[in-house]
Amino acid sequence: MKQQELINQAFKAMNHAYAIYSNYHVGSCILLKDGTTFLGANIENASFGATNCAERSAIYAAYSNGYRKDDIEAIAIVSDGFRIAAPCGICRQVLSELLPQNAPIYLSNGKEEVVTTIAELLPMQFNVEDVKHD
Repeated sequence: MKQQELINQAFKAMNHAYAIYSNYHVGSCILLKDGTTFLGANIENASFGATNCAERSAIYAAYSNGYRKDDIEAIAIVSDGFRIAAPCGICRQVLSELLPQNAPIYLSNGKEEVVTTIAELLPMQFNVEDVKHD
């Protein structure tokens, strides 16, 4: 699957967003090395802490179906905002543990696109090595 196809799938996922509070719709699509894809959309909740972002929805779906970091090829994250939707801090932390460090992250708002990685988005990551005890 090419970059643009992955972004298009993420825009399809965005149509399923439940964004009744912010009216800010985000979609995501994870591409696995075997060609499988998982979609995610942001799902808001009146208890804002219970809201889940699109990229976490997609990566959690992949993990819930038995896939792991080594299975992931790329992720696309898209929004209907004026600016490109970069992952929030919580999503950056989740992606830093569950996504390969150099997997392409395609960001788009339909007008412009950026390609980055989680290593670029979150340098000096807090990860499993930081919580290990001898």
